[in-house]
Amino acid sequence: QVLLVESGGGSVQSGGSLRLSCAASGHTVSNYCMAWFRQAPGKEREGLASIYTGDDTTYYTDSVKGRFTIPRASAKKTSYLQMNNLKPEDTALYYCAADFRGYYGFNCLRKANFWGRGTQVTVSS
Repeated sequence: QVLLVESGGGSVQSGGSLRLSCAASGHTVSNYCMAWFRQAPGKEREGLASIYTGDDTTYYTDSVKGRFTIPRASAKKTSYLQMNNLKPEDTALYYCAADFRGYYGFNCLRKANFWGRGTQVTVSS
């Protein structure tokens, strides 16, 4: 049974940084994609970024490009999301997700079908 567990959320002031982690277990596929999403109260879930473990290919949506990064070579069993220059509008519940069918890039965000329970990020002004 695939299990994804996020950690690293918390409260930070505007301009600060946080590093989220997503530990994956229960899978036997060595190359897969992991993706990060967030959902703010009253808003739809938003895809942020993905990484494919086979070749460390990363993908970022425009909303986080330049501020959020997924460290390369970090996705073996644990993926990270480094978030810099955080803004109050980044406040949300952050989720990681995974797909083991060979998708990567934007398609990982579309197709990811295993989900963690999320970790809360709160950014104050």
